[in-house]
Parts: sequence; structure tokens; C-alpha cells
Amino acid sequence: MTARQHAQHLLDFIDKSPSPWHAVASIETASKAFQFVRLDETAKWHLQPGGRYYVIRDDSSIVLFVLGHKMPSESGFKIVGAHTDSPGLRIRPHTATASDGLARLGVEIYGGPILATFTDRDLSLAGRISYVDDRERLAHKLVRFERPLLRLPNLAIHMNRGVNEDGLKLHKQNELPLLLAQLTGEQLPQPYFLTLLEQGAGIGVSQVLSWDLAVYDTQKGAFWGANQEFYANSQIDNLASCHAGLQALLDDTVLSHAESTLACAFFDHEEVGSESHIGAAGSFLTDVLERISIATSSDREDTQRALAQSFLISADMAHAYQPNFPSAYDADHKVFVNKGPVIKANASRRYSSESISIARFIRWCEDAGVPYQRYSHRSDLPCGSTIGPIASAKLGIRSVDIGCPMWAMHSIRESAGVLDHDYMIRVLKRFFMA
Repeated sequence: MTARQHAQHLLDFIDKSPSPWHAVASIETASKAFQFVRLDETAKWHLQPGGRYYVIRDDSSIVLFVLGHKMPSESGFKIVGAHTDSPGLRIRPHTATASDGLARLGVEIYGGPILATFTDRDLSLAGRISYVDDRERLAHKLVRFERPLLRLPNLAIHMNRGVNEDGLKLHKQNELPLLLAQLTGEQLPQPYFLTLLEQGAGIGVSQVLSWDLAVYDTQKGAFWGANQEFYANSQIDNLASCHAGLQALLDDTVLSHAESTLACAFFDHEEVGSESHIGAAGSFLTDVLERISIATSSDREDTQRALAQSFLISADMAHAYQPNFPSAYDADHKVFVNKGPVIKANASRRYSSESISIARFIRWCEDAGVPYQRYSHRSDLPCGSTIGPIASAKLGIRSVDIGCPMWAMHSIRESAGVLDHDYMIRVLKRFFMA
């Protein structure tokens, strides 16, 4: 594919994946086209050299792997890690209220979104519903409302005269409920909302028990710029990294020449700290790697031997220089859109990179003919983090934190560069082939 085609494929992937649960479903569909077989964590695993497998935990975290022709104890694991979740708004359990004839949905903030960017957008709902099926069994189902369903209208400047000087500030409890509908007659807000769920999911109101519902922007991804060299969409952080890792793994050359065991681990809950049974701080990846070792060797020591030779690339996004705000960046560590993947370093270990892992990534970039950049956050600003330090510490393996440069991280509408996504796929392929 060309760089433009890779970027279009990414936009299509994001547009099909408005929630972490949908993202994993999209990844599963793509992997099945390459003969990947789903493994059940409750069953005994029988793995074959060269076999292609994946494991899903709780619908929103997934580990895919290709079993190399060499034993893991002899060649280790090569892992690309990323996350399926993005900052935003989530729907509360008792969500619907009425105010002056208008039905509103109450929301909680998930992670650290730029709240002002959620105003005046064509919003809708996507996620997972848990219910009782017709045979009285617990079941769950993905749901997505395609049409604009919700809105957070801005207060007119006539009532908020200082908005352009002071910035838009939204009270998290009182000013974030989303407008849903104009109620008529004796309609009550919560039954009205449940009826909408029934229509959208095809599940009777009396069957619905609970839900995990995210608010998403219905506007599709698009290219922009005079030369269409940029792209914009929601959830670029971090579905772009998931997509790049997946495309690298699903490359025919990579799949057919896998000597080491290759893996992509895409976790939910990174934006809220990763502390869950499906997050990077949980046991998911450790469990999968241990079971691969057990399935391929009777020697329990081989798991540790494999991990001692393993490497993790933590792929998240990076802060591209925005010339309107020069004071937000360290002058010696500006990184630019369409200038290549960014190697992220932080002395306080907010990123997992260190000199040896950085040097190895630089070599893979050079081998792939891909430019690279180096980033360090301003010392007087708090630095974000990734799954890299968490997964690296839990597994005891070397890791590097990298990512494509982007603008407006955690906005509902983020931007990045077309060339960078292609560069990332190329260097991740080289990593898998090394």
C-alpha cells in the first residue's frame, strides 16, 4: 500500500470502531481474514509452530500472536503494545433526566478529554449491553447508533462574554449532561432512553440489565491540508498505533518468516491507569505469554528464559509541535508531523525508553529507511505516561516508548500526518523481522 492508502485504511478502521469493544471486534475481523484462530482462556491450548492465534478478554482487550518456528525459550517474544481506549464521556447507570421538557443523559468523564471539544458536535452512542436472552441466560451484545443522537450545545457568547478570553469551562457535574430529546405528554426520561436502547440493540427493555456505553463523534475521518498531507478523526490516540501494529503483523512476509514468536497486545483502560484485569497492569499479557511457553515446553524455567530475550515496543502517540503555542514545548525537543516516528524518553520513567532500547529502535528505523525523532517533555510540565513502563515492569523485559506525532491529543477531533503512519508500519515490520 501507499502511504495514502495506509492512512485511508486507518480512517476506515477508526470509523468502524467507535468504542473499545468495537475496536477489538474490528481487529478480530481483520485477523480472521489471515487465518488467525481464537483461543479460549478456559480451554487447554494446543499450539503449532507457525500457528496464528488470538485471545480476547472481556471484549475490549486482545492479544494476537504468531508462534515462531523457533522455541520462545530460544528466541523470545517480540511484542507491540498499544491501547484500545480513548478519553471521552461514558453514560451513567441512571442516566436519563428531564429538565423543562428536555431529556438529558448524564455522563461521567473517562480519562482526560479536552471537554470543550465535545460541544456542538454530532454525537451518538456505542458500546456493549448486557441482558437476559430468550433462554434466561446472561448475554452481551455490541450496539451502535449510527445517526447523531446527542448534543452538548454551547452557551451563546451573549451569556458567556468572557469565553474567548478565559476559555470554555464546563462544570463536570452540572454542565455536561447531553441533550437527547424533547419529551411530549407523559413521557418519562429513563423509559424513553430504554426504549431507544431497545430499538438500537433489538433487545427488549425488560431484558436489559446494564451497559457500557461511550459517547462518540459521528463525523467520519478525513484528509486535510493543501496537499492532503494530514488526516483528522477521533480516537487517533491510540487506535492509530493499534492499526499500525496490526498491519505490521498481518504482512504476508512477516507471517511467513516468523522465527521468533510475534505478538500484538492491545489493552483497554490505559487512559484511566491500566489497573484492571484487562489493562496492561493486569495479568492478561503475562498469562498469554506463560501459556505459550507451557504449550511449547515442559520446562517451567523456559518462560523466564523467553522473557529474558524479549522486547516490547510500546506504541502510543506523541505531541507534535504546534507553532501557535511555542511555549508549550522544549525548544531542543520539538517533533514535527510527517517527519517520522518519535522516540519518547523521560528520566522519571513515565516512558520505558532507555539508552539500549532507544539504540535498538534507531537501528530498526535505519534498516527500514524510516526517519525518526527524539522527544522529551518540558521539565516544568507534568509528563503523561503509557503502557510501556507498566508492561515492561510486570514482565521484566526491555521496552521502548515510541509514537507518531499528532496535534490536539485527547480532543474529540485529533490530527496527524499521512506519512508518519506509513513510517510506523514500516519500522514495526522491520522489528518483527529482526
